[in-house]
Amino acid sequence: MRRRRDTPRPDAAARHRDIGFAFSEIGGEPYWDETAHYEFTLAQIEGGIEDPTTELWALCQELVDRVIADEATLARLKIPETAWDAIRASRKAGEPSLYGRFDFSWDGRSPAKLLEFNADTPTALFESAVVQWVWLTDGLERDTLPSGSDQFNSIHERLIERLRDVVRGSRLHLTGMTGSAEDAGTLAYLADCATTAGFGAEILDIADIGLKGDRFVDLAEAPIDTLFKLYPWEWIFAEDFGRSAAMATTRFVEPAWKAILANKGAMALLWDLAPGHPNLLPTFFDDDPRAERIGSSHAIKPLFSREGGNVMLVDRGRLVARTEGSYGAEGSVVQALAPLPVHDGQHVVVGSWIVGDAACGMGLREDDGPVTTDRSRFLPHLILP
Repeated sequence: MRRRRDTPRPDAAARHRDIGFAFSEIGGEPYWDETAHYEFTLAQIEGGIEDPTTELWALCQELVDRVIADEATLARLKIPETAWDAIRASRKAGEPSLYGRFDFSWDGRSPAKLLEFNADTPTALFESAVVQWVWLTDGLERDTLPSGSDQFNSIHERLIERLRDVVRGSRLHLTGMTGSAEDAGTLAYLADCATTAGFGAEILDIADIGLKGDRFVDLAEAPIDTLFKLYPWEWIFAEDFGRSAAMATTRFVEPAWKAILANKGAMALLWDLAPGHPNLLPTFFDDDPRAERIGSSHAIKPLFSREGGNVMLVDRGRLVARTEGSYGAEGSVVQALAPLPVHDGQHVVVGSWIVGDAACGMGLREDDGPVTTDRSRFLPHLILP
């Protein structure tokens, strides 16, 4: 695993316009960063990321089935009781998962350590599937990258194939907070994938979804059969929206059972399920006496935290990082500290994508600090020939 400095493509902005990448900068700061890239061998990718992702996904499936049968654990995750039936029903109906992202601390040599699983509303998808692939093909065509280089990346093809299993009816509606450039870009990309898969696709802001009888409807009052949402389940469960009779007549992507895996408490439950697993970190709920076993180097993460919000990192008893946010009242987990590797002064996290049941790609994010947030930069990677 090597970080190589690069000279950015002189026409990078034009190439981004060509593919509809409208958020290479966020808030006036660079988000896409091609001043460097990461290099791996095929053996590193297969053994270090692909195989662990596949194995952890299988563990996640086992975990969901255990949790839905145990009301005490559902309550432990602070999932409201009014949502339990919807979660159970979605699992028993076999409602399929579209995709998710496992975030690892990995130095390319030691076993990758799972920091969290973005199971419900993961972004950085378009960048991983398309933007870095275009960067690679441009570099190969222009002889600026090693000839014969490849990339761990079949995300785009897998998404199109998986959507044919996920969408019910002839149309996919997609919703989120469209005022966010990153969310809007992710929705637009998935709408394009749905069109390629043979479906109609319509993007709606979450506020524009209506209710007519027992159906959610779009602005034309057409029923919504399948709804992809970049809107967390815990927010839906807390709103009147989530208690409507229309919940039972809509197929959601991601399905309600993914709320279990999106909860940081799942990291503690996975450790209980497979203690000592080489790709898991010792993790316990903050009120579990066993949390003291972790010692003075640990991370504290709220159950519902997103984009690194309200995370604290403690190294040998010293607070080394703390992020702001609106989470934490729901409780937290304590996780053994797995510091991100540092290259050229940058902390890097590896996001490994699962689409359906296939581990099929990855994206890397860098930050000056040890916590990855929504402002961390995305860097491309390649597999050396």
